[in-house]
Amino acid sequence: MLRALAVLLTCQLVGEAITRSLELPLPGPVLGLLIMVAILFAAERWRLVDSATIDETSLGKVSNGLIATLGILFVPAGVGVIQELDLIGKYGAPLAAALLVSTVLTLVVTV
Repeated sequence: MLRALAVLLTCQLVGEAITRSLELPLPGPVLGLLIMVAILFAAERWRLVDSATIDETSLGKVSNGLIATLGILFVPAGVGVIQELDLIGKYGAPLAAALLVSTVLTLVVTV
């Protein structure tokens, strides 16, 4: 499990180093995720790992564990929203309109 966590953090570190050194307008963890996906595709192509059984590997178990606890990361955002309820009351209608328009645009572009 420790090796799998090291692989995830190494991909994130490489992504961060590349984006900072090349001054790319892309977050380092996103590039690290793309690097991880490329590595997994290469490993599948060379038949080192099977996509049907990736969840049973240590990388799959660590990744699924992180995804399972991802909801905890929304707690600070929720606390921030509660602390700024007066601003939300003041600018609630424009915020709701922006959220609605951006959601509809995202759905239209995605479709």
